[in-house]
Amino acid sequence: MRIILIGPPGVGKGTQAHRLADILKIPHISTGDLFRRHIANSSRLGKSVKSYADASELIPDVVAERVVSERLSRGDAAEGFILDGFPRTHDQARVLDAILETRGAKVDHAVEFILDNAELTSRLLSRGRGDDTDAVIRHRLNVYEKERDTILGHYGPVVAELDASGSVEEIGERLLSTLGARVLQVLGVHGARSSRTAV
Repeated sequence: MRIILIGPPGVGKGTQAHRLADILKIPHISTGDLFRRHIANSSRLGKSVKSYADASELIPDVVAERVVSERLSRGDAAEGFILDGFPRTHDQARVLDAILETRGAKVDHAVEFILDNAELTSRLLSRGRGDDTDAVIRHRLNVYEKERDTILGHYGPVVAELDASGSVEEIGERLLSTLGARVLQVLGVHGARSSRTAV
């Protein structure tokens, strides 16, 4: 099962992706985690990524696409994955389609996390990160909104909305319900396998 989670920063995609990956026994692939690893390693790519992150700008498509393509080529993603943070633009969505098409696969589910902007801002400010100021948060939300409709339009029939308010447990239950019978089918086949959650 190949799932992408769509939503603005602070909406809880990463938390739910991690929980869902543990249930479905497929890797949670977070572009944010991948980028942070490159930054921590002070690689040439990491330095480039850091410059964009410091300016609260989207990482250029060509960089994000290269990182994601490499991660999806690993064996643990062959049977499925949960993508968190990619695609963020229509061009990235088309690239992801092309990557999967070479493997005879496609995105099965695209789940949009929906939360009021006031609550989103409150969540982000409560993280206590130095770069989470009101101005930066507004900019990040505006960047997300610019591409949101084209991403949702691209995935059309496989898109489902998810109310991202409430506790982690409540949101998780809604997510499983949203994914529905497909999740139950996978659990029936793979329920006994060990977790392979990874970045």
